[in-house]
Amino acid sequence: MLKVGVTGGIGSGKSVVCQVFQTLGIPVFNADETARYLMENDTTLVQRIQLLLGDDVYKDGKLDKSRVSTIIYEQPGMLEKLNEIVHPATISYANAWMEKQISPYVVKEAAIFFESGSNKDIDVMIGVSAPKELRISRAMDRNQISREKVLSIMSRQMDEDEKMKRCDHVITNDDLTPLLPQVLKLHELLISRTR
Repeated sequence: MLKVGVTGGIGSGKSVVCQVFQTLGIPVFNADETARYLMENDTTLVQRIQLLLGDDVYKDGKLDKSRVSTIIYEQPGMLEKLNEIVHPATISYANAWMEKQISPYVVKEAAIFFESGSNKDIDVMIGVSAPKELRISRAMDRNQISREKVLSIMSRQMDEDEKMKRCDHVITNDDLTPLLPQVLKLHELLISRTR
């Protein structure tokens, strides 16, 4: 089975592209959602996060995202330490999920494939690209956060141009170029690779 990665910076529209793949009957794994799920439901992971960040990052079994954000913002290097705990668990979960799927190919959606090194488990990388200002406005609207917060997130992600250069295919999601034909073309290409 072909393993396909879909990546892009915040606000690029990765999820919209993945919804199209799902509509085409392709199983999609969302790494960010899974990481959030594991951070609250995997007891070993919860204990390791508490050991790193303190017991007060959980309230009634739920991760206090604002508390975590504050710690990460105030303590340089803490995000990397947290990622060192969460990424391997998420990657392992993703690999197990992929093995169970019955489909010509599967899609894994993640913002930080190259940063986490999980791209090495993927056969084809697809980048989703959008202009910076459009990405900022999308992220502000979707997450109800300030421009400064979006820029802060962007500064911690790999440069968009560099990320797209590392991908095998790039989908342009600029609200001008029709998205559906681009995804359908890639879908046909990926199916043909599995025959």
